[in-house]
Amino acid sequence: MAQAPPSRASRRTEASGTSSAGVQLALATVGFAVNFWAWALISPLGKAYGVEYALTDLQQSVLVAVPVLVGSVGRVPVGALTDRFGARTMFPLVSALTIIPVLFVGLVADSYAALIVGGFLLGLGGTTFAIGVPFVNAWFAPERRGTALGIFGVGMGGTAISSFTTVPLADAFGRWAPFVLVAAILAVFAVASWFLLHDAPGRTSGAAGGMLARTWSILKLPATLQLSWLYAVGFGGFVAFSVYLPTFLANAYDLEAADAATRTAGFVVLAVVMRPVGGMLSDRLGPVNVSVWCFAAVTLLAAVVAFKPGLVPVGTIAFLGLAAALGASSGATFALVAKVAPADKVGGVTGVVGAAGGLGGFVPPLVMGAVYQLNGDYGVGFALLAATGLATLLFTLGPVRRGARG
Repeated sequence: MAQAPPSRASRRTEASGTSSAGVQLALATVGFAVNFWAWALISPLGKAYGVEYALTDLQQSVLVAVPVLVGSVGRVPVGALTDRFGARTMFPLVSALTIIPVLFVGLVADSYAALIVGGFLLGLGGTTFAIGVPFVNAWFAPERRGTALGIFGVGMGGTAISSFTTVPLADAFGRWAPFVLVAAILAVFAVASWFLLHDAPGRTSGAAGGMLARTWSILKLPATLQLSWLYAVGFGGFVAFSVYLPTFLANAYDLEAADAATRTAGFVVLAVVMRPVGGMLSDRLGPVNVSVWCFAAVTLLAAVVAFKPGLVPVGTIAFLGLAAALGASSGATFALVAKVAPADKVGGVTGVVGAAGGLGGFVPPLVMGAVYQLNGDYGVGFALLAATGLATLLFTLGPVRRGARG
């Protein structure tokens, strides 16, 4: 007997559900971007702080690194708390609490020690990634999660907003201006999200118990450590290039600082754009297949750069290709999270994997800097990146593929 077509009422219900999911995705993406904007406020002013407080290069590096490190590690407990209490509670709460360090750094901090304390607390804004992923994951059907999570990932462009606006605002109106602006936007989002954000119908809370017990249960999942490796290489590679590429281009190709910064901005924008593309391709082709192609591209292109080709056109093509591959691989990794993580532990898994990605971004710059200091050349560093890409490719074809099938 032929199945009756859906009634007009059921079609209205389905359309309403889709619309609600879209609205919730938009809210989460805006919140992610705003909190990441706050998270990245210190970095553009690092040089100015260095001059004002007579900081050494190491002290400036620590000042810039503290929010990033805290924001990365903090995703582990925040992800577990999101599993327990839901994004409906965690997003407004974290956004509101982030206002405090933003205003402290912008209006109160008047010494290096105070800036370190403010930067430590500012890391809270970087944890919102672990709130948004399980929230978005629960709102969308499995066949659409890769695309949805990729769109949500565009919120990491909040760091680019900070890069482009912080210094001009500070120069035009005073050092306080970008901080007060971001605090006001955070306040608006915190209030709006309290009234408009809703956890998906049927969301199940994570198991009760102590934080350590919940975290340990997440770490014991094979998928957690497998995907942490993929994200440490994919997103960590993106972070590393966004931080170190200006220095590399200046040292290796004698570019002026402004030219190197502009080229780095192009790299960042392309990687951000390719993240949802990686998610959409994962929905169509499978996240493992997309990851395989991405890490194959990373291996090949890093090997090309290791031979220091001319910047135009080969070097530029290679770096833009790396941006596309690293961005798409990040989208594919979280399509895999949605596929293999238990529904009640997506936040916890996201927290650990997100922390791995953030921390992974700080190893390559250290390696590149050490290699250049020893040899005056970056070839060995990019050869190591190519080897890492190849190892990750083989790992994806082996344990990761088997885990996704299971």
